[in-house]
Order: sequence, then structure tokens, then C-alpha cells
Amino acid sequence: MAVKVGNLESANRVITQTVGNFSVLEYKKDMSVAPDNAVNEYFMGQMDVRRRQVVINLSDDRSATVQAGAMQWTTGSVSATTGVKGVGDLFGKMAKSMVTKESAIKPEYVGNGLLVLEPTYKYIILQDVSTWGGSGMAIEDGMFLACDGNVKQSVVARNSLSSAVAGGEGLFNLNLSGSGVVALESNVPAEELIEIELDNDVLKIDGNMAIAWTSSLQFTVERSGKSLIGSAASGEGLVNVFRGTGKVLMSPVAPSITLFAATHAKKQ
Repeated sequence: MAVKVGNLESANRVITQTVGNFSVLEYKKDMSVAPDNAVNEYFMGQMDVRRRQVVINLSDDRSATVQAGAMQWTTGSVSATTGVKGVGDLFGKMAKSMVTKESAIKPEYVGNGLLVLEPTYKYIILQDVSTWGGSGMAIEDGMFLACDGNVKQSVVARNSLSSAVAGGEGLFNLNLSGSGVVALESNVPAEELIEIELDNDVLKIDGNMAIAWTSSLQFTVERSGKSLIGSAASGEGLVNVFRGTGKVLMSPVAPSITLFAATHAKKQ
């Protein structure tokens, strides 16, 4: 007997984006409030700080890998596996998690039915991994939420140690390649992200504002001027530099620690 899900969408809860079998369910306002927090929730809604959930339709040829602990509920004949193929694979995943700050074991959900993830106050960005070329896309630490089971996950290293130490970044990033959809958690909505396409060109960014980039791009950290004096005079110092052909998704503002804290406080 097929499962019927009623009232998933309503006047207050709507699907705002769909890519492949991934959809974003957004609450227009938080109606589950009490008198002591109604004012805060009202103004949060006015500023687009709203709860959002990823809804994934699974079928025989579609599975999904999600961040550990992200599943809220499933319906239908859906089961979870660890995705670990043996002891060697387990140690490999643990080593990967240590350098990318992602969970070592990301459960994979298979079967036929619906998979709904925990709500978050962050923005959900859906990307078709195949549009990033054969090398795939590298993403900033902590942004991965879920992806299609066909998407390949690996670790990509920065081009130099200086890019980690001087650029305020980690030395390794999670790389996603192949075909399928990935859901990212972002402090900035997709409408505000700047997409820059490079054709054998150079992009220089002051700070860790890039949230995703084509993995084949060369990433280094360099002085903003040709000399130490020039860099000091410009007031910029060191900048993150991307060279080659590909694209970069860049946030126009620095990540909000306040929003991050609010998101996780709501999950407690």
C-alpha cells in the first residue's frame, strides 16, 4: 500500500526550490510560538530568518547521503546504511573527516519513499554537481548537508600550505564530483551569492568569502601588492587567489556566527 502524506505543503509551508529529486520546504513564519518568544519570531520572519527543510524523493535508482544526525523522518520502504564497505574504508572515512571537519560516517538512505531532514534556520542552496565540470566542486568546511547517492565524495588539498595558514582556511576541503544534487547550508541566501566565471583568469578575494569553487582552480594566498611595502600601503595584506578556468560562488559578507548559534540553539 502506498503511503500518502497530507499537509506537507500548506499556506504557511511551501516548496521554494526543486532541483532533481531534492526540494526545499520553507516556513513563511514560525507559528509554533509562545507569548514570551512571539515578538522575536515575528521579526525573524520579517528578516527572512525562517525554518527550512530538505525533502528528498527516493526511488530504486535514487539514494541520498546525509550529514550524520540530519534525518528527521522517512516514509515508505526507506532504510539507512552506513556506506562503509570494510575496515579500510572506515579508516579512510575517519581520516577524511579529520581534515575536512565533516562527520566520518554519513548515512546513506535507500529505497522508495520520502526522506525529510531536520529544520535549519540557515539557507539551503541546491546545486547540480554536474554543472561544475569533471573535477567537481570544492566546498567550504561545514556546509555539506546532503547529496545524491551518485555524487562522489573525496578530499581536495590546497595548492600550498600557505593557503591554509595565511588565508585562515583549512588545508583540505570536501570535493563533490559526478552527477546529482547537493544541498548546502549557508549563512547567505542564494540570491546574494556572487557567481564568478573564470576563463584562464584570476580572482583575488580578501578573506574566506568563497563558499564553493571548481576543484581544478589553483588556489593560493599571495600579497595584494607586488611588494611587502605595497601590500602594507593598500591595507589589504594577503588575499586568496584563484587561477584557471572554472567558477567561484562568493559570499558578499562574512559568515554570521550569531546565525550559526541561533540555528543550533533551536535544535537543542
